[in-house]
Amino acid sequence: MHSFDPFLSHLATIHDPRRAEGKLYQLPYVLLFSILAIVTGANSYRGIRTFIKVHLKRLNKAFKIDWKRPPAHTAIRYILQGLNPADVEKVIREHAADLNGSAAASGTRIVAFDGKALTLRQALRGSFDAFNDAKARQILSALAADTALVLAHIEIDEKSNEIPAVQKLLVARQSG
Repeated sequence: MHSFDPFLSHLATIHDPRRAEGKLYQLPYVLLFSILAIVTGANSYRGIRTFIKVHLKRLNKAFKIDWKRPPAHTAIRYILQGLNPADVEKVIREHAADLNGSAAASGTRIVAFDGKALTLRQALRGSFDAFNDAKARQILSALAADTALVLAHIEIDEKSNEIPAVQKLLVARQSG
């Protein structure tokens, strides 16, 4: 699948901590399939394995690999926990910058602004924090319509609204 080639190339730069004998499953594919599984709702190592198992034939065909079976959930855990988080973040940021740069070079960009009220716990876990009765935080995000990337975000002042936050965000982006 050619659309994933640049991302797989980025993922291939992440240091694989496994011994040579322990590399039955190539790291870039384990990472990509884990990301796809999480995006589609998997929330555990078993869930990632289930995603790979259910889609194994299609994944093999699309990515021209020949996995006989999915990695065990313990193998997925071992692989993911052995990675350096800073290396993974660096690769994700590089890939996002590549997407953003190629889209920006193609001409006019459409940027959408969206404000949301989130409690801190909602932002971190996607749940409502009624127990602590915490005040909701207002967040304004600038999104590139063509790539669906968050270009920037800013917290909206407690006694304000989205309009001054948009202005503040635009000024900060122009000067930065």
